[in-house]
Amino acid sequence: MLAETICSAVSAAGLGIAAVTAYRKRFLTATRIAAYSLVPVGLVLTGVVEWVAGIAFKPSVWLGFGVLGLSWLLFMTTRAIERRSGTTRAERKAARAAGRNEAVAPGASAPSLGAGGGAGPAGTAAKPRSKPKKKQEAAASGDDFSDIEAILKKHGI
Repeated sequence: MLAETICSAVSAAGLGIAAVTAYRKRFLTATRIAAYSLVPVGLVLTGVVEWVAGIAFKPSVWLGFGVLGLSWLLFMTTRAIERRSGTTRAERKAARAAGRNEAVAPGASAPSLGAGGGAGPAGTAAKPRSKPKKKQEAAASGDDFSDIEAILKKHGI
């Protein structure tokens, strides 16, 4: 009963403010204020205010809100931990799919380490590479530039 009276008073005050605004020839603003001031009366007439008042004073409803808050807190905590670990759900899903679709010989697609230095079985470790010498680096970079030069000549540049 008290909520309905308060809503009616708020609506009456809002309509009074709208009338003063319309008197000042600000009709668009006055119409907007009138629309907002009619909302509380509409809520009272539809029964929404009575429903909300009934919910607000029941302890079981507040217990339900507490459970919803706890579930939201747990959800956000797991999301924060997931982000901190650095992996996303999509990355973990892709890793699982790759594990299921693994070939029969897992070392078959591994690159060769040179003459006689194959990948070997999955349990063995590969031999470490020695650092390339400066001449080998120069030759490798020269090969890279020759490829680029060939591409440029092919396109007429």
